[in-house]
Amino acid sequence: MKVLMVNVVCGVGSTGRICTDLAASLEAEGATVRIAYGRDLVPPAARKYAVRIGGAGDVRRHGARARLTDGCGWGSKAATRRFIKWVRQFDPDVIHLHNLHGYYINVEVLFEYLRTCGKKILWTLHDCWAFTGHAANCEAAGCERWEDGCGRCPDKGGYPKSLIDRSAGNWIRKKKCFTGIPGMTIVTPSAWLAGLVERSFLGEYPVRVIPNGVDIGVFRPTESDLRQTLGIGDAKVALGVAARWGRNKGFDDLLKLRERLDEAWKIVLVGLNDRQIRQLPPGVIGLKRTENVRQLAALYTLADVYVNPTYEDNYPTTNIEAIACGTPTVTYRTGGSPESAGAYGAVAQKGDIGALADAVRREHFERSPLAVDHRVMLRAYVDLIGAE
Repeated sequence: MKVLMVNVVCGVGSTGRICTDLAASLEAEGATVRIAYGRDLVPPAARKYAVRIGGAGDVRRHGARARLTDGCGWGSKAATRRFIKWVRQFDPDVIHLHNLHGYYINVEVLFEYLRTCGKKILWTLHDCWAFTGHAANCEAAGCERWEDGCGRCPDKGGYPKSLIDRSAGNWIRKKKCFTGIPGMTIVTPSAWLAGLVERSFLGEYPVRVIPNGVDIGVFRPTESDLRQTLGIGDAKVALGVAARWGRNKGFDDLLKLRERLDEAWKIVLVGLNDRQIRQLPPGVIGLKRTENVRQLAALYTLADVYVNPTYEDNYPTTNIEAIACGTPTVTYRTGGSPESAGAYGAVAQKGDIGALADAVRREHFERSPLAVDHRVMLRAYVDLIGAE
């Protein structure tokens, strides 16, 4: 069996690692796997799978078009046509799509091929971009126009950023492009996102929920000397982790949380930039982003509670990383975040700092079964890809 995956990155970031982990699992089952990607470096171990769509120049031109004309997904025509020519030669049995946004592929050219290729097609949605006229996540803006058409987008400044609003036309164009594809199944990491898909124009397809997992050989209780290194001592620790902090990730709310906790607590935030670190108040320790996953596991382990006050998310990987390290997660009732936090942690209403603080101070959290091991996720995908 030949399997082709398509994603914006290969082997890096959460979606890129899902692709390469799945590729290794499929390869162990005897499949030949390739991962078509659009940008960023590919780790050495993943290069045997990697097939690049276009080049850096294509990405820059597509990104400029998206910024100027709200045209994410409509650029890279020539690069995509060359890619489709390669796909016909590779002749996969299964095509597994992931993130198609990211300024690297023309979705109309791609789906023109998919409409008539006769292949089994899976599309894992990691956000809402496929069924909105613009936004990758519409929850923070509270927008539900995508149910029957878009326009007057409240998040045109959010990813993928645009100077103008063509969300109404984009929604019509996406609906025409993405519907009516024979043999396609949608996969989502959360029941929350599955519910949105079923309300959208993608509701014509079968939808499967396969929650993300993490490598529990890495994300596990990990002893370290970080309490001494960071000067935390015997203080209780509330930890926050993000690749990029901003309002929608809950940065402001975590600073407000500091005001609600007594001196017995310290807040540690990972993923800050230099400016944010300089602005931190007493009692908040800021660290830059780390790619050292073992250090990250040690940080999760030293924390008394992991706090994720996100305003828009699908199924946050950081929640299950913390849980895998034995640390309860407190989050807002946002997207699919409660689906993991509810198994070991607590959930507060968005913006309710008092309820967030009460949850953080809890002495005991009940724990329910939760499949955090990424091998469970990979087995579900392997079974779905191999099913007739």
